Amino acid sequence: MKAVILAGGMGTRISEESQMRPKPMIQIGGKPILWHIMKLYSYYNINEFIICCGYKGFFIKEYFINYCKYQSDVKYNLEEEKQIIYQNRIEPWLVTLVDTGLNTLTAGRLLKIREYLQEETFCLTYGDGVSDINISALLAFHEKNRKTVTISATRPAGRFGAIKVDCANGEVKGFKEKARKDQAWVNAGFMVMEPEVFSYLGTGEEMLEEGPFERLVEAGEMNAFFHEGFWSPMDTIKDKEYLDKLWMNTEAPWKIW
Repeated sequence: MKAVILAGGMGTRISEESQMRPKPMIQIGGKPILWHIMKLYSYYNINEFIICCGYKGFFIKEYFINYCKYQSDVKYNLEEEKQIIYQNRIEPWLVTLVDTGLNTLTAGRLLKIREYLQEETFCLTYGDGVSDINISALLAFHEKNRKTVTISATRPAGRFGAIKVDCANGEVKGFKEKARKDQAWVNAGFMVMEPEVFSYLGTGEEMLEEGPFERLVEAGEMNAFFHEGFWSPMDTIKDKEYLDKLWMNTEAPWKIW
């Protein structure tokens, strides 16, 4: 099975980093967040990836072209122009890198890699979020329910406290931290799709989450796999700092490998 990773967006909300590199190449603990996502799939024996490149996609291509050097100890003989690689720590990955355009929307990016999927069931996720989701359980749920698309749904940890206010005079009556159970379910981004999904994408001039997903819902062809564990996007610099801290303190829940 292949995993498709959407990695072409501009990442404008984290421009402090994305102005220099594409968002999936922003590092968490010294490794691109893209690497962390791929390691999760690899743990579940999904080792073939199609990466939809776009904004500054050459950074992603250059990373994989030189992946062996980045992951290993290397000795260079500059005079003879030779190199020796020690402790070769590479992954069993087959990676297809596709330039899907600078301004292409997510439905269009998916359409542009259709030829590499060979009409088979595939995984799809975004290149900017990490989780400890059980991919095997997600696939089993998808196989059991036989819908065209299965998304993963989670309730993110509350970031803001809820207050009770007397609207007549503005007096605060109560305050509490917002618990996960109080949050709405959101799409965590780890999805499974059948090849029939392409008939819902139209011309590709939409975001997946808009027209295509709405058409799938109307047709009764979408299910949600509920994930109560860890999930975090990396939308802002504060998100990056939060994930970095978890990794550096060896408390990263998504590191299951």
